[in-house]
Amino acid sequence: MLEIGTKAPDFSLPDQNGVVHSLSDFTGKKVILYFYPRDNTPGCTKQACGFSERGPQFQEKNAVIIGISKDSVASHKRFEEKFGLNFTLLADPELEAIKAYDVWQEKKLYGKVSMGVVRTTYLINEEGVIVKAFDKVKAADNPEQMLGELE
Repeated sequence: MLEIGTKAPDFSLPDQNGVVHSLSDFTGKKVILYFYPRDNTPGCTKQACGFSERGPQFQEKNAVIIGISKDSVASHKRFEEKFGLNFTLLADPELEAIKAYDVWQEKKLYGKVSMGVVRTTYLINEEGVIVKAFDKVKAADNPEQMLGELE
């Protein structure tokens, strides 16, 4: 996990509509940058829907939400449409941002070890500096938690 107080690594990745976004595009806004394992899985769906439901509250606090996984643009588009998501989902199949933010790690599930995305959320300030970092995030609680961090 990256250190609080460090400059957040910039990236350029396509969203669910194929439009490329860079972190630097959001200078002047707070960014909730969250990394999640996969579209359409129970935990990831709860987390995404929680952020989407609270979208107006985040906007009031000058914050944007960006979700990143290694899923494809097409997978993100289906995920967005299925659940009516109202924020940016970035596709990172090459693990560019995922590795830059140190969330590609060894995971153990039922005794099997594999590499994967560890659910992690960063709060980045208006100048692009990481001000909060949370790993091993509880998917259902994360949106409310992050709203509280903006107070």
